Amino acid sequence: MECDYRTGVTEDEALAEAFDLVQTAEDGGLDAVWLAERHFASKEALQRSGSGAVPSIASAPLLLASAFAARTSRLRLGIAVSVLPLSHPVRLAEEIATLDHISGGRFDFGVGRSGFATAYAGYGVPYDESRERFQECLDILLMAFTQETFSYHGKHYSFDDVCVVPKPRQKPHPPIRVAATTSETFPMMGSQGYSLFIGLRGSDLEMNATNLAAYRQAWRDAGYPGDGDVYLRVPLYVAETPEAAYEEPRESTVLNYRQRGEGYASRAQGAGSVEERAEFARRIAGSDYDQMLQTRLAYGTPEAVTQRLGALRDELGLSGFLLEPNVGGAIPRELVFNSVRLFAERVAPVLHAQG
Repeated sequence: MECDYRTGVTEDEALAEAFDLVQTAEDGGLDAVWLAERHFASKEALQRSGSGAVPSIASAPLLLASAFAARTSRLRLGIAVSVLPLSHPVRLAEEIATLDHISGGRFDFGVGRSGFATAYAGYGVPYDESRERFQECLDILLMAFTQETFSYHGKHYSFDDVCVVPKPRQKPHPPIRVAATTSETFPMMGSQGYSLFIGLRGSDLEMNATNLAAYRQAWRDAGYPGDGDVYLRVPLYVAETPEAAYEEPRESTVLNYRQRGEGYASRAQGAGSVEERAEFARRIAGSDYDQMLQTRLAYGTPEAVTQRLGALRDELGLSGFLLEPNVGGAIPRELVFNSVRLFAERVAPVLHAQG
């Protein structure tokens, strides 16, 4: 959930829609909702940046997750992702631990650096420091969660005899999952034993398969059991007929991908090297809608989407999916909700049954 808002929709209405969508997920028996962290994401700002991202009100996802926790009883609540280099690690540790208690231990903690350099500019943090700030923040969080008191002295943060209260309800801490986009991130996270998010926005199936091979090799070389745990973030649209599934999300999806390709090409998005961003842009620019349906999207009838997700699960060795229900943010509300309900009723139960 990017908590997007469309042209003509107020911020109050966008928040109300987010609460309604969470309730739909809870009532439909889905496993979790995951909230993006997005900063300065007005439509006007995004148009100026050329990023192709969806206008969003999800600038404070931990607050939203706390409110969602109070209105649900079963659904897990996750952040996908918390942008660690923009956070104060001790303050973040306190808020996460508190949310873990408020939710009754239903919180999942996704972390990453974000591909939007504009967020770093707004916070006054140099993007070229993002990788080292990310690692320091993550190291501090783990100490804050697991040690009664801790001290830390790094390049960007320094603390002495700090005691974070409360400690998380889940022990030793909420499940941590790292967003991986750039090629160097995959083996790094595999060697540290972290579960991953991957996506089909900048990367495609071929790039993900190559990067996951490096992740799993590093995972095994470090002595961890199994092959790691990977969720795929994938655009999803379910409709009653093939024609509706093809046409209803088409305009919003095509515009979003075209703008994203332009954003990568202009370096408006900061993740990855110049070469990787150029490759992301080339692959997106070279795909028309029909090609995207084959390589980047899960759109179709319930039966077609079930088959598509099952094939992706088997091809990439996935443990689960994060579903983007409104790519481009311009799919009408009633169609988005219908798609989520169809997924919950006719796709998710089949995937669960398949294990």
